[in-house]
Amino acid sequence: MTAADVRDSDPGDGRVFSTPSAARAMAWSAGAPERPASALPALAADREHAAPDWSEVVEHFREGLVVCDAQGVVRHVSPVAERLLPEVTPGELLVAANLAGLTADGEFTHRDRRLRVRRVPLSAARCCWYVEDVTESVTRADALLAERARSAFLAVVGEKLGNPLHPDRAAAAVVRLAVPTLAEVAVLVLAPRSGRARWWRAARSDDDAPVVDSGILPAVDLPAAITEGLDGGEPHTLDWLAEQAAEAGWLPGLTAAEACVRVVPLPGRDAPAGVLLVARRVERWYDEADVDLARAFAARAGAALTTALLYRDQAEVADTLQASLVPVEPAEATGVQWGTAYRPAQAGLRIGGDFYGSHRLADGGSVFFLGDVSGKGVEAAVFTGQLRQCLQALHRVESQPGRLLKLLNDALLETSQAQGQGRFATMVLGVVRAHREGGLTLTLAGGGHLPPLVLRGSGEVEPVPLSGMLVGVVPDPRIGEVTVRLEPGETCLLYSDGVTEARGGRRGNEQFGTERLVHAVTGCQRMPAPALAERVEQVTCDWLAHGDHDDIAVLALRATGPGGRTARHLHAVPDASGAAEARETRS
Repeated sequence: MTAADVRDSDPGDGRVFSTPSAARAMAWSAGAPERPASALPALAADREHAAPDWSEVVEHFREGLVVCDAQGVVRHVSPVAERLLPEVTPGELLVAANLAGLTADGEFTHRDRRLRVRRVPLSAARCCWYVEDVTESVTRADALLAERARSAFLAVVGEKLGNPLHPDRAAAAVVRLAVPTLAEVAVLVLAPRSGRARWWRAARSDDDAPVVDSGILPAVDLPAAITEGLDGGEPHTLDWLAEQAAEAGWLPGLTAAEACVRVVPLPGRDAPAGVLLVARRVERWYDEADVDLARAFAARAGAALTTALLYRDQAEVADTLQASLVPVEPAEATGVQWGTAYRPAQAGLRIGGDFYGSHRLADGGSVFFLGDVSGKGVEAAVFTGQLRQCLQALHRVESQPGRLLKLLNDALLETSQAQGQGRFATMVLGVVRAHREGGLTLTLAGGGHLPPLVLRGSGEVEPVPLSGMLVGVVPDPRIGEVTVRLEPGETCLLYSDGVTEARGGRRGNEQFGTERLVHAVTGCQRMPAPALAERVEQVTCDWLAHGDHDDIAVLALRATGPGGRTARHLHAVPDASGAAEARETRS
């Protein structure tokens, strides 16, 4: 039975049968007709057999009852109400208890308990207050709501921190997300690198978005609490933490006395990736639930930062290796003007299977080369790196082009057999020497590569009759060799098959071919070597019209005049008729 049953049992004549004694029951029902004394035994018998003892029933109600008469005088207080509201005294006015919560239906806090009250009017202008202790249910509901809020916050954190792959952006996102849920000020310090530590700070502002800034500190100047956190500890001396954070200048608008500070490490692979410092005013002290939330946040932030740091390290390694595999510009040589152009098949990698370069010789000449290895992409680039390293070592013991190319062939065969790969290369390798009176002598050796072109001073383009077998296929390949003389202002052009085999044109599948290449460079004899190489690359790309292509490499050697001066030129491209013919051919 509930307290409502008592209300419903009111007979309407002033009696409410929930008194601890018959005398009190008679006091409640003042104004009821008196019964003769002779009837009392019979009435008592009737009550004993016809109705339960309401006082015993009321004692077991979950709710407490406070009954007041029409004047607001307390006439009854149930045992539950006596325990919850000891200030309420029977026989006195209810307002004398000075309980603000007993003015309207609702909830209020009294003596560290959460009480819910409900007023029910009775007959004769009386009223009954039902009082229920809802502390436990409210606590459970608040805990459930808090847990849902924490789970939602951590879900958002996981989503927001799943994207940044750059440590700086990830660190800025961490401190931005920590404010204001975890702190009014959040500071993230990454593990020192090269003796310096980067830090990021987010501070709550009047706007919705926190203000984020960053800085760098020498590792030796880091606060002791941060150093302890980077070692995997979690400092607990709170006053000490606030003083250090304030001394570091990390608490804008807060003093050490006004701030409550906690420090939690961010888990990393082998050691913490960093340390998170959170601070807010002492009015919002960090309880155990707040610290647990900060630790859960730090775990997610640490995972995101570890991923970003790992990506950065891998990117740095990739960039270093990539830079070592990109073709190196030829070294300066007496009487030679170099021109180069390079476009890998996969532009995003910046590396490919074509290569070129040069090395100086002790007698003043230079070894130069241009080639193409089998395959594309990273594997081909790694093979070109091995080939270039072999050339760098072998040219010190052999400078005659034909014999040098055979030594290179033997080295590549040994490397391919050791690695179980059937890699091979095509290549033109030459030695250039300058004449005192001007001009160059080129001694060229061919290893299965396209023959070079020579642009004579007369404007004529001559293919060099150079042939030979692939490098790295058989132990004793046939190597072709030829000597070419360049007068001042004449150029030798080396190129890879990415130029001649470029597919484009009107139908999109026609090769550019050697004939179109010859036509494109005809009349360019006065063009400097860098401009000539760039022109070859440009006309090839125009033919492709942004289509897929192989690696493209161009190396041009131009003989300078006496004293190393390049002849001045007035015409850098063919005349109008030649240009028109070239455009018609490309279309």
